[in-house]
Amino acid sequence: MKYKLRPLLTLFFMLIFLTPDTSVRSLPTANPKEAGFSGERLNRINQVVQAYVDEQKIAGAVTLISRKGKLAYLQTFGMADIEAQRPMQPDTLFRIASMTKPITTVALMMLWEEGKFLLTDPLAKYLPEFQNPQVLVISKDKDSNSSTYKLVPANKPITIHHLLTHTSGITYTFQGTPYISDMYKKAGVCDGLSQTSDTLAENVARLARMPLHFQPGEGFDYGLGIDVAGRLVEVLSGLSLDEFFRERIFKPLGMKDTCFYLPEDKLYRLAALYQPTKNGLEKYGDEVVEQGLMKYSASYPYKGDKKYYSGGAGLVSTAEDYWRFLQMLLNGGQFDNVKLLSRKTVEYMTANHIGDLVMWNSPFDGYRFGLGFAVRTDLGASAKIGSVGEYTWGGFFSTTFWVDPKEQMIGIMLVQLRPNEQLDVHDKFKVLAYQAITD
Repeated sequence: MKYKLRPLLTLFFMLIFLTPDTSVRSLPTANPKEAGFSGERLNRINQVVQAYVDEQKIAGAVTLISRKGKLAYLQTFGMADIEAQRPMQPDTLFRIASMTKPITTVALMMLWEEGKFLLTDPLAKYLPEFQNPQVLVISKDKDSNSSTYKLVPANKPITIHHLLTHTSGITYTFQGTPYISDMYKKAGVCDGLSQTSDTLAENVARLARMPLHFQPGEGFDYGLGIDVAGRLVEVLSGLSLDEFFRERIFKPLGMKDTCFYLPEDKLYRLAALYQPTKNGLEKYGDEVVEQGLMKYSASYPYKGDKKYYSGGAGLVSTAEDYWRFLQMLLNGGQFDNVKLLSRKTVEYMTANHIGDLVMWNSPFDGYRFGLGFAVRTDLGASAKIGSVGEYTWGGFFSTTFWVDPKEQMIGIMLVQLRPNEQLDVHDKFKVLAYQAITD
């Protein structure tokens, strides 16, 4: 009898341990024609991106284009790790850095939909350490061409809306804001791009003691406000930001590979980080890099105390995972049978929230800021193809995305390169995506 049972037991264990995980559905796909693309024109992307790999401008890339809710193009190029001869794969993991910000913003807006706060509420109502902020005002001596500063009380409280629109006066150390950046560095404020022994609560408390760059609501300065927003998620929900993301966003959307710190069994899938040199690409080691006010590392997703959950820069993800998040937004807050936000909330988030305040000059001419991303407000003012209403953002290590509601289109390009100021392949990828539309 026992010998007859062996095949049945073997089959039983195979069914338990070898059956594919169906809790995460495969992504819906369509051939280019069904999605309104020319397949021949989409293939132009292959030649252009491969040339960047061949010329050692990038090690590799993952590129994704979807339309009407289905993937029409997903390609990999080059190497995830040149030295290890590890090719880029669709499930290669990337440090997405500031592409974390839209996820943190969605988390906070989910709590807003639950009536936990109003966007007009003073930040100090929930984080008392931000009571009575001060603003740094610079004065220049015309004769000596030198400058000094003084601190003056803020003329209004920082609101949660200021946080999400980068109009709070909170900045980044690496922005090089006169006097303030030096204060941030001396105080040990973490920008979220390298290892730290702090928790999010500790770093935010340290940040609260720093002066603001301008009076709240009177300027735009990209900064650590979204890390503060992440701390607000923790206070309002009673969960760590890591737990909130995992339970309320990642699991419902099937984002199985998105996290702050990688487990050992996924480390081999992380793309190596490279820097361009006159002799080609050079791989970053695990050490923390300090360049003036800039401090970052390739190893922060897997080395250190692993307890700082940076709402502005901390996540690791894949192209497919991030597509799920973006498709949820494009669907009006819903993906499959999961609803995270209402259609009206997404509509509100993708409006211009900063009026005539200028973000930066090129490459953001024609854009203003919404809640979580830059929003296209003028088609002709920018030298970029797209549509009015498109929203977009990118990351410190050369990742980028855009969502075009008018065309029902999403584009994602993931690269790992730093510095990336001269890297124009993202813009070419976008041109090549749009020129392939046929319907």
